[in-house]
Amino acid sequence: MAKIINNGVGIGAIGFIIGMLLLGSQIRKGITHFADKDRCVTVKGLSEKEVKADKVTWSIGTKVTGNDLPALYEGINVQTDKIKKFLTQNGLNEKDITVNPPSISDLEAREWGENNKSFRYIVSTNITVATDKVEQVNKTIFKQAELLKQGVAIENSYANYDYASFQKMKPEMMAEAIKNARKTAEQFAEASNSSLGEIRTAGQGQFEIENRDENTPYIKKMRVVTTITYSLKD
Repeated sequence: MAKIINNGVGIGAIGFIIGMLLLGSQIRKGITHFADKDRCVTVKGLSEKEVKADKVTWSIGTKVTGNDLPALYEGINVQTDKIKKFLTQNGLNEKDITVNPPSISDLEAREWGENNKSFRYIVSTNITVATDKVEQVNKTIFKQAELLKQGVAIENSYANYDYASFQKMKPEMMAEAIKNARKTAEQFAEASNSSLGEIRTAGQGQFEIENRDENTPYIKKMRVVTTITYSLKD
């Protein structure tokens, strides 16, 4: 009987040892997994492109001054007709041209400033061209001095350029930014003797569109930065 009991104790001890070894292995795996969970790298991916504006809004202001309102209204209409003819002669469509109603300033009605002007009224209006013919507008802007020769007083002239196809470019630029982010993360992992794991977090970032420089507002620079966090593994 004593021999049987000793064998039973021996078998139990062996089972206990095996169980402890298995438990230790699982604990070790758990600790390794926990350590890996906190090992990560956060990188940024950049995508930049230069594009030509595909929409332009050109605003042209003109005015006439004097004391006879009926004559001034006739004068501002003559100015407007000359500007419209100038624009269409330079390849711009009449449907893209908008003429705002004229506005009147009565200098004698002002409560401030000196009223010693040689005229009482200022009648002004604004002509707007909204078109996708960007290059045509650029060429015409350089010719607007011809209006001065015709007696048209240009009060202001300003062109605002946009890139209307922006939404079509977003998927391509996002894919490029993510690709560049992963490339940076892989370089970091290689340098730290690790391998790249799954994505933990990812931020799309904001798209920015700005003029390339002040001299070429019709050339736009598009930019997006994405931030991605990857896990690292041994």
